[in-house]
Amino acid sequence: MTLRNLPLSGGSSAARPSLPEVHRSVGIPQGAGWLRRFLSFAGPGYLVSVGYMDPGNWATDLEGGSRFGYALLWVILASNLMAILLQTLCARLGLASGLDLAQACRERFKKPAVIALWLLCEVAIIACDLAEVIGSAVALNLLFGIPLVWGVLITSADVLALLALSQFGFRKLEALILVLVSTIAACFALEVFLSKPDWHGVALGLTHPLLPNRDALYVALGILGATVMPHNLYLHSALVQTRAHADTPQGVRQAIRNNTADTVIALMAAFFVNAAILVLAAAVFHKHGQIVTEFQQAPDLLRPLLGGAAATAFGVALLASGQSSTITGTLAGQIVMEGFLHLRIAPWLRRIITRGLAIVPALIMLKVAGDRSAMSLVVWSQVILSLQLSFATFPLLLFTSDRRLMGQFANPGWLKAAGYGVCVAIAALNLYYLVQQIGALWLGLLIATALGFAAWVHWGYRPPPAS
Repeated sequence: MTLRNLPLSGGSSAARPSLPEVHRSVGIPQGAGWLRRFLSFAGPGYLVSVGYMDPGNWATDLEGGSRFGYALLWVILASNLMAILLQTLCARLGLASGLDLAQACRERFKKPAVIALWLLCEVAIIACDLAEVIGSAVALNLLFGIPLVWGVLITSADVLALLALSQFGFRKLEALILVLVSTIAACFALEVFLSKPDWHGVALGLTHPLLPNRDALYVALGILGATVMPHNLYLHSALVQTRAHADTPQGVRQAIRNNTADTVIALMAAFFVNAAILVLAAAVFHKHGQIVTEFQQAPDLLRPLLGGAAATAFGVALLASGQSSTITGTLAGQIVMEGFLHLRIAPWLRRIITRGLAIVPALIMLKVAGDRSAMSLVVWSQVILSLQLSFATFPLLLFTSDRRLMGQFANPGWLKAAGYGVCVAIAALNLYYLVQQIGALWLGLLIATALGFAAWVHWGYRPPPAS
């Protein structure tokens, strides 16, 4: 991928904003106290955080806890710290440049690279939405006995109705998400209280970064992919632009500072939810030698061990998780489509298109694999997300480190080093996993193909003359 030689400095007005119906729609009170100003910025972090506690996280955490006990808690912590760093960089990009990540790719890369990145991002969104839609459908099945196929269709309809709330103000949608997130947290606080975990084992799992065996690498990569999600990077860089902060260096600096605090608080809350899911699985299922491979197993196993309230709380929390994450996933699909392709179509039509891209594969895979394979499909989708991460993280670091684009808000040296360290670590883990799965020869062919494509884009591609 090659940067176009665009003379951008500290911002760009060339791109039409994503989510134009809510762009800069939330006012920031001037002259108010610091708490009131912070609360006016708070919100985007919580919308992003639901992607860190979605059904994909549930699947990987339940399998990780039931198979390996508390041993993979450190993976959740490390993934969450990586996520905090990357999401704060997304907020910095959106606020300092005026571009979301998809728009920055479109403006700064050549067209073939833009198309390739868009296709890879759509694959990641489909994989993510597959987990969210299936998770909601499973929750409806657990609570009301609705078949999974009908649950998928119901989820596709209600998310569009919920997104219509944004027409009454973006803060209403943020409030709904906060209610759903609080519901998830309350349900798992009850679950952990009832499960009486081994807190010494929890401490060891957090502080001893070890993998029990080779099979744990697959689950660890699933946890990584479920936590640091590619589409969340595109989503966050657009959501921070819903605030009408002052267009001055001081105003941008204040917005970056408040959005960073919002991100850290929201994602640490998501960490505790993720950790609670794995702790529950370790304390209840691993302790009794029960490996959870399907969502439907969990309430059936919880009921005789912890009682009916725990089983019901599991279903309620899963439904809240699926609903909140499908809303933000649909917003992310809209942002990616607008940013990469610059499509100008009605918001309701964009949302139907992005929702359809997830629903159709979900229905096909449920028909092919069967209802009892829902959780294995979700875990598989999270590994795909992990493999897609590098195609979002490296451009993000490239843009936020570019002084021509970011001006005085470009990454300082220490942040650049930390960011690239995270990107390289993610890429190395994925390469190691691919070697184990497909062998060095096929991996070498994939890398050679990618390098050949990059070389053609850099030296061989000639854009068509402007008409």
